[in-house]
Amino acid sequence: MLKVGLTGGIGAGKSEVSRLLVSYGAVLIDADRIAREVVEPGTPGLAAVVEAFGDAILTDEGTLDRPKLGSIVFADADRLATLNAIVHPLVGARSAELEREAGPDDVVVHDVPLLTENGLAPLYDLVVVVDASPETQLDRLVRLRGMAEPEARARMAAQATRAQRRAVADLVIDNDGPLEALEPQVRKVWTELTRRAAADDRQAR
Repeated sequence: MLKVGLTGGIGAGKSEVSRLLVSYGAVLIDADRIAREVVEPGTPGLAAVVEAFGDAILTDEGTLDRPKLGSIVFADADRLATLNAIVHPLVGARSAELEREAGPDDVVVHDVPLLTENGLAPLYDLVVVVDASPETQLDRLVRLRGMAEPEARARMAAQATRAQRRAVADLVIDNDGPLEALEPQVRKVWTELTRRAAADDRQAR
């Protein structure tokens, strides 16, 4: 098994890279999706978040009001740290469980937005960073996701810098250009990942 950490700043296009890697045969463990699962209604995770932030972060249906919580934590580093201290251990435990279910010959890609921020690079055999300029990130968040510019800038500022992400990268995918320029790069990365997985398998034997 080859364990790959995939990361990138918000708006860099990491989700599209994940989708392509899965289409090639990767086993994907999506930290964002798991982070949503561990705070679903009735979970200990949601109870802990409500205890920390109050009932105001719930919708009328009792689910987590993500936009409201986001507006709180991305404007306050201490409150963001509080949320992360609740959610990250739960995500880590579930990710490890899913990894154990993967096959010995699989390339397991952990899609982890905050890999750099949380010093997680040593957990993986190699790290792939999806890179885009801050200008590109901002444009995508405002134009494609409909975020207000101040909110988009706050989200970006709460993450690692471009240089910090690139510093932990073993492989970098440049996603400043159009979508059609992305696929050949991801295909090349997949070829390298499968080569390394095969080499590790031979060494293990």
